[in-house]
Amino acid sequence: MLNCNFFLTSLLLCVPALAMDVSPLGVWKTIDDNTHKPRGLIRLYEKDGEIFGRIEGSFDPKEAGEVCGKCDGERKNQPVLGMVVMRHMIRHGREFSGGDILDPDTGWVYRCRFTVEDGGKKLLVRGFLGISLLGRSQTWYREE
Repeated sequence: MLNCNFFLTSLLLCVPALAMDVSPLGVWKTIDDNTHKPRGLIRLYEKDGEIFGRIEGSFDPKEAGEVCGKCDGERKNQPVLGMVVMRHMIRHGREFSGGDILDPDTGWVYRCRFTVEDGGKKLLVRGFLGISLLGRSQTWYREE
């Protein structure tokens, strides 16, 4: 009887750990901060143990041909569609952090962290300068 109780207790303790281990990989819909309407699609993918995000599409046909004129370095004047905007994110428990995220509208690169929420349906993304208090958050929604 002792072994059975130990097994059940161990199983119950593992269930929350499994529930929080939802993968962020896949396509996410972003929402425009001003209009609150869907803006674009970003695919999160893994490369060498790190998470990256590439812009896969836009809900505004006018944005399809835009280039990142305000970006620096290798991204300067490159097409926004197909651009890697999130780089080098690493899992730390429930949170992914350690990388950065680009705002193609401004060319600014922010430190970044995110968590997968609501059973994998939402991604809570925070971009910030220096400390997390100096930034902004967005909720992205998983595309089915």
